[in-house]
Amino acid sequence: MTEDGARTETDALRGVLAAEHAAVWGYGVVGAALPPERRAEAVTAENAHRDVRDRLAALLEERGADPVLPEAGYALPFPVLSPVDAATLAVVLEDGVAAAWVHALDRATGPGVRQPAVEELSAAEVRAVRWRAAAGRSPVTEAFPGL
Repeated sequence: MTEDGARTETDALRGVLAAEHAAVWGYGVVGAALPPERRAEAVTAENAHRDVRDRLAALLEERGADPVLPEAGYALPFPVLSPVDAATLAVVLEDGVAAAWVHALDRATGPGVRQPAVEELSAAEVRAVRWRAAAGRSPVTEAFPGL
């Protein structure tokens, strides 16, 4: 692996970390707009992103790279005023994470990044399918998630 390749892969992982920070923050908004009986799904998704975020931060630190810090807040792409809006925001969050993982997969120089990239890209699409259905979107699947 060249030094430039490592830097590119590391930069891509920093981009994924930034997307994971946004997803963790965004799921707080999603959960707040859902009825109580639907909040567990948002909490589960938030915890999944929190775990990935923590693993990425540790990986970047192992590489000697400074992890991206979370922002104090994030701009919402639209007002979240209903459960449908909340589900739609969850789709946006999962699609953003998927796009970041696709970029990391493109920049990956070995299986140490490729394997988790494929796993997390798949996990993001599985969550997005549920949220697309909850938002009434069709189709609920994407042929090429993250692209």
